[in-house]
Amino acid sequence: MRSEQTLPLVVAQPGAPTALSTNRVLRNTYGLLSATLFFSAAIAAASAALKLPHPGVALTLLGFFGLLYATTKLRNSVWGLAAVFGLTGFMGYTLGPVVSHYLSMPNGHQIVMMAMGGTATVFVGLSAYALTSRRDFSFMGGFLLAGIIVAFLAALGAIFLQMPALSLTVSAVFVLLMGGLILFETSRIVHGGETNYLMATVSLYVSIYNLFSSLLALIGFGRPDQ
Repeated sequence: MRSEQTLPLVVAQPGAPTALSTNRVLRNTYGLLSATLFFSAAIAAASAALKLPHPGVALTLLGFFGLLYATTKLRNSVWGLAAVFGLTGFMGYTLGPVVSHYLSMPNGHQIVMMAMGGTATVFVGLSAYALTSRRDFSFMGGFLLAGIIVAFLAALGAIFLQMPALSLTVSAVFVLLMGGLILFETSRIVHGGETNYLMATVSLYVSIYNLFSSLLALIGFGRPDQ
């Protein structure tokens, strides 16, 4: 299922924040990201255990963009936190049936664990590099935005045209794009381009979500159903 593969890029905010404010954004972002990942994983596990049906492409897109819009509008209020958990919880629910599908395959648990391990390795490695090197990856913004739009449209085409080869290609492209986006967003936080930790959390969460689902598709490709 590739319909979830979309990610908004937040426009950099002006100003030159202090190291203290930057560290606060980083601390709040990673703290909230950990909480949302745990919450989303719990929802996905419950969705898979209960064998809940996938909401489908249209409802997934409507729910994602609707909750993203709410999060953006409420990002400076206390209700923004509820919107973030609403968004990540909904995405966890959409992931549950997908994980359940792969778990039903031979060696399904191995497929899921490999995707989880790969996602964690890529995220931690790229985040650590961006934080320690303090390189400015803002130059990647335009390329990533264009790439995500093209890959998203290709993913929709693969779904509606039933083209597994195209879907596999899109998954591989999304792995690269999400890796670049992790570098880009982490760099923006470090250099003061993103000062709202709610929006930073959402951007990194969706990067991780798409990275995991893409690796899941790549690792599970060609495995026969039970």
